[in-house]
Amino acid sequence: MFNTVLFPIDQSRQAVETAAVALRLAQEQGSRLVLLSVVEEGQDATAVAELLEQAKQRFAGAGQVCEVIEREGKPAFVIGDVADEINADLIVMGTRGIPLESDQQSTAARVIQLAPCPVLVVP
Repeated sequence: MFNTVLFPIDQSRQAVETAAVALRLAQEQGSRLVLLSVVEEGQDATAVAELLEQAKQRFAGAGQVCEVIEREGKPAFVIGDVADEINADLIVMGTRGIPLESDQQSTAARVIQLAPCPVLVVP
């Protein structure tokens, strides 16, 4: 059902917890798993590249091959664009601690509005 799963990853604690969900889904569905990191203005690109490599190795250790994409820009817009480019069937992401019903709009809430496919938000 989910041929391609997009997993946007960042340096938050929620991303580490969400990785287990993304991994389980990809393995159960036999999905192509794509890791995405979005480097925002002012972020250390080296730290982001290290994070992606660590995540890729963690997934490989669990027997899941994954692709890695690194982009620059505003996270919600880039996530939506990449999901469209790779024909993602599902985006799996965390909330980064901002409740979806909050007045402050989280990246997850923006992705839900912009995504070309279903979004699984892991609290």
